[in-house]
Amino acid sequence: MDAATVEHHATLWMTDDIPTRMIYAGRRWRITDTPTRLRHSNHAVPLDRAHHGLYGWRFQGTDDDGRSLIFDVYKAEDGWHVHRSYD
Repeated sequence: MDAATVEHHATLWMTDDIPTRMIYAGRRWRITDTPTRLRHSNHAVPLDRAHHGLYGWRFQGTDDDGRSLIFDVYKAEDGWHVHRSYD
């Protein structure tokens, strides 16, 4: 599994406060698994100290070409950001 740490803006659509779709890197991503809520104290996602107190989600997204990635996203004051993505 390759991991890429990034800090790029994303747009998320939610249903009942759970991510269902995302626009990221010029692509549409459908959430194709059950998203997991991440918090700064969760050791599964080491959001760096700059993001202390913020929360996020981990989910699999699949684009229109069928490519699937795992994303760690967090919400900041200026919107959602992709913190890390995994092949």
